Amino acid sequence: MVAEDPLFRGGWTIKKFTATVANDIWPEVAFFTLVATMVATITEKGIHDLAVNSSLLTVLGTVLGLVISFRTSSAYERYQEGRKMWTNISIASRNIGQIIWIHVATERTDKDKNKMTTVQSIIEKKSMINLVQGFSVATKHFLRGETGIYYEDLYPLICMLPRYANAVGPKTDADMLPLWAASEDEEHPLSTARPPPPSREATIAVPSSDDGKSEQSWFRSVTGRRNVSRSNSVDPEKALADVQSHRPLKPARNPPATSIYDYFPFLRIFSIFTRCFSRKSHHHYQRDAMGRKIKPSFTESNVPLEITIYLNSYLAYLLRNGYLQPALATGLMNNINSLQDTLSNLDRIGNTPLPFAYQAHLRMSLWLYLLVLPFQVVSLMHYLVIPGTAFASFMLLGFLEIGQEIENPFNYDENDLDLDAFCLAVQRELHEITAHTCPDPNAFVFTAWNQPLAPADRRNAQELTFNAEQAYQHTDHSDVEPGMATLRRTLLKNWRDVDRITRQAS
Repeated sequence: MVAEDPLFRGGWTIKKFTATVANDIWPEVAFFTLVATMVATITEKGIHDLAVNSSLLTVLGTVLGLVISFRTSSAYERYQEGRKMWTNISIASRNIGQIIWIHVATERTDKDKNKMTTVQSIIEKKSMINLVQGFSVATKHFLRGETGIYYEDLYPLICMLPRYANAVGPKTDADMLPLWAASEDEEHPLSTARPPPPSREATIAVPSSDDGKSEQSWFRSVTGRRNVSRSNSVDPEKALADVQSHRPLKPARNPPATSIYDYFPFLRIFSIFTRCFSRKSHHHYQRDAMGRKIKPSFTESNVPLEITIYLNSYLAYLLRNGYLQPALATGLMNNINSLQDTLSNLDRIGNTPLPFAYQAHLRMSLWLYLLVLPFQVVSLMHYLVIPGTAFASFMLLGFLEIGQEIENPFNYDENDLDLDAFCLAVQRELHEITAHTCPDPNAFVFTAWNQPLAPADRRNAQELTFNAEQAYQHTDHSDVEPGMATLRRTLLKNWRDVDRITRQAS
C-alpha cells in the first residue's frame, strides 16, 4: 500500500508510475486528445464547422460525475472494510495468544495423573500460537488466489499438523487429511517412508507412480532455497523455523512480473501473435491473451478453516482436562469464531465484484461523453479545447480506474492493502506475547522502582511497606488517624493534583 508520494522519494524509476493510474489511462487520454486536436484544427482552419449544440453537456456531465463518484466511493468503502477486517484478525490473534500463553497453566496434570513438564507445556502453547500466526498468513494467500500450504511463510508454521487420519499402520492417499490432500500433486507426492533428515539439504526416496522404483527428490529448507530477488536485504522468512519440505516451497510474495504491456497497453494486441512463437514462462499464467495482468480468482481453500478447527480442537482439549476456566474458554472460543467470521467477510469483499454490466455501461458512457466533448465546446474554447479535453479525460478516466483498482484490495497492486505487513505485525505481536514471563506481581510491585501513590506521596513501594506492622501514615496527614483513612485522603489528593495539572497542560 502506497500512502506517501512515491515519485519524489528515493531514486526515480519508471516503475514508480505503477503507484498511479497514469500508466493505465494514458492511451485513452492520448486518443481523446487526438480527437480534440482534429476537431479544433478542422474547425479553426475553416475546413468544416464541427461544432454542435452543447445544451446536454451540463446535464450529462453532472450525471456522469455523480455516477463515477458513486463508483469510486463504493470501491473505497470496500477498501476500508478490508482494512477493518484485518484489524479484527490482529485483535483476535492477540487475544487468543494472550489467553493461551498466560491463562493456560505451565505446570499441570491431566485427569489421568500424567504430569506435563514445563518445557512440554511451553512447546505446546507456543506451537498453538504459531497456528494463530499461520491463520493470518493462510488468509493472505487465500485472498490472493494462492491455494495450498507450500509457501515459505506458511509451511514452517503448520507443517507439524498430522498428515493422515490413521496415526498407526499403513498410510495411503485415502487416509490423507483434507488440509494436505488439497495441496498435493503428482509431481511431488507426499512421502511416508521416513521423516525429513535434519540436514539443510538432503534427499529422500519417493515412490514413483509407474514402476515402483524410487527417485530422488530434494528437500529444501525455507532459508536455503530462496532465490527471489528483493530490492533490499530484508528477508522476513529468516525469522521462521528452518524446516524442510518434500516439495519446493513457493515464495511468500509472488506478484506478476511487470512487462512492457503495463506501460504501453496498445501493444497488447501484438502479444497475441508473439505468444504463438514464444515459449511459455512461469509468469505467463498470470497474464491473459492481451497481455494484461490476471486478477487472481478465488478458489476453495480450506487452509484457514483447518487452522481454526485445530484451534477449536485445542480448546476442547483444555476443557476436557480442566486446564482452562469456563469464562476464559468462552473468550477463547469467541475470538476463534471472530477469525472465522472475518475470513467469511474478507471472502465476501474479494469475491463480490461490481456487476460487469454496470462497469461496461459506465465506461462506454464515459467514452461517448469524452468523444463528443470537443464538438460541444470547440466554438467556445477554440484551440484550448485540446488541453481541456486532455484534462477532462485524465480526471474522469483516472477516477474510474482508481475505483476499479481498489475494488479488490488484496492483490499485488501498489495501492492494494499491504497484507504482508499485516501478517508480519501479527507475527511480531505474538512473539512479544510469548516473550512475557508471567511473573508473580510481588516480584515487581514492591520494589524501589514503583511509586504507586504519586504525585501526592512520592515514596516508593519498598518504603511504604518497610514496616509491615505499621499502618500507612503520610506526614502531610497528621490530623487523620493512620490507616485506610489516610490512604483514601492521599488518593483524593492524587485526583485533585492530576486534574489540575492535566487541565493546565491542555
